[in-house]
Amino acid sequence: MRALWLRWHHRLLLAAALGVLAGCVSYAKVFWQQDENVYDEWVGNWDYAVDPRLLIIAIDDHSLQQLGQWPWPRSTHARLLDRLREAGAERVALDLMFIEPDHLNGDQDTTLADAIKRSGNVVLPVLAVAPSIEAVPEELMPMTALSTAAAQLAHTDIEIEGDGVARGLYLKAGIGSAYWPALGMALAGQTDPAPGLVNPMGAALTPYQWHRDNYVRLRYAGPPGSVPQVPYSDVLEGRVPLGLLRGRLVIIGMTASGIAPRLLTPTSHERWMSGSEYQANVASMLLKQNTLLPLRPAAQAIVVALLTLLCALAITSPLPSWLVALVAMPTPLLLSFTLLRGFNVWFAPIAAVASITLLLLAWGLWRTRYWRRQANHDPLTGLANRMRFEETLQLETDAARRSGRPLSLLLVDIDHFKAYNDTYGHYVGDRVLRQVADTIGNLTRRPRDLAARFGGDEFAIILPDTPQSGAALLAESLLARTRQRSITVDKGQLAQVSVTIGIRTVVPTARETPARLFKAADAALYQAKTAGRDTYRTDPPSG
Repeated sequence: MRALWLRWHHRLLLAAALGVLAGCVSYAKVFWQQDENVYDEWVGNWDYAVDPRLLIIAIDDHSLQQLGQWPWPRSTHARLLDRLREAGAERVALDLMFIEPDHLNGDQDTTLADAIKRSGNVVLPVLAVAPSIEAVPEELMPMTALSTAAAQLAHTDIEIEGDGVARGLYLKAGIGSAYWPALGMALAGQTDPAPGLVNPMGAALTPYQWHRDNYVRLRYAGPPGSVPQVPYSDVLEGRVPLGLLRGRLVIIGMTASGIAPRLLTPTSHERWMSGSEYQANVASMLLKQNTLLPLRPAAQAIVVALLTLLCALAITSPLPSWLVALVAMPTPLLLSFTLLRGFNVWFAPIAAVASITLLLLAWGLWRTRYWRRQANHDPLTGLANRMRFEETLQLETDAARRSGRPLSLLLVDIDHFKAYNDTYGHYVGDRVLRQVADTIGNLTRRPRDLAARFGGDEFAIILPDTPQSGAALLAESLLARTRQRSITVDKGQLAQVSVTIGIRTVVPTARETPARLFKAADAALYQAKTAGRDTYRTDPPSG
């Protein structure tokens, strides 16, 4: 029972160590790009119906042709806001930056500020920029007259991954602490508490840095163009019916080629998305409660570690290895897909897939090596078996023939072995076999020496590059060590064990075969038995 517990104890420790290693790989995001490829594949066509209240009023190529070169007078935007107010738009996000006053005509600023104030529902953007890499970032805010008139300010910080794809965003951000909501969040009218992963270090933030919080994965309604759009000029000039604008959540922004920011998303399929449509997707996601929450890095690492640990325990159990592989390999992917599609939770699976795959490969290689060893070794004594003995004897005979160096073969029998089995039982007989095998193994330490269990109580020793005198010295050592070791057979009673040895040494010629060498060594063994056992003889007799 104790031995069984120790085996399980060691197995559990090894499995835990492998699990911890896999968790560290996950925490370090070694396979982040592969994880994102899986994510893109699973969300790229996971469309849903966009919230019907959302509408993009696009400053597109058509509008630029109609209204002239950009930038337009701020009074133009004021006219558009008044038209939206008359139509009964619910909320308007004016996704344009008005940082400096109009130096040519100050009345333009007043006109736009008055229109924003009359509307009472306009959201203006805030952006953080740094003059240089080393400089402290600054918040770029609308000029005071406009920000005072706005119903709300919101950040337009877009999270771009290392491969250039926009997959998520921080719903809150700001200098010193994350207090500005995302523009799409403000457009949706979402208030605190905001969803997403909260920064646990929020209380220790530095006051001069741009901080982001409440991270979520953005579930897009569909590919670019999924959110309804109308040209800015058509709305301004009355070509869009007022009824189409009533109750709408409107975002006004750039979509014209060469001017608008272009984003790659998991749904892009080689098409670009404008920043305004990105913010519209943020609003739609929140309104439809389709927010995707990634697991925290620590939780992600724990899940990967547990999956790897369970696989490590399973492959060392009696379960068939093929069954373990069949279940373990797809489990991380199935778990990730189920959490994403069923619970809107993102679990990155590739670290677990890679760890389990490497674990299964390592186990398969180890098992292959183990079975190859088993195929060439005697399971009771651990020495080479008869097949390995015959292969090695043939190889060493050929090698000795080529080199002209002597080859010695020793055949060893345990004296009166049948009596141990008959008198004390096979358990004691097996102990005698293992004890003699251990003694033989300790004497054959050279790289090319081979000790084998040839039959029931018969052993063989192949000694390459060994003359008869060297083989005789080993035989004398084996006889002496065997006599020194006794074995307990019954209630403290000790029994003496002895062996008899036959030796044959040759420098093989073309006529010399392994069979002839073995036959000569067996004849010497018979002579030793006839002489009274517990001794050795050589063939031909020495001296």
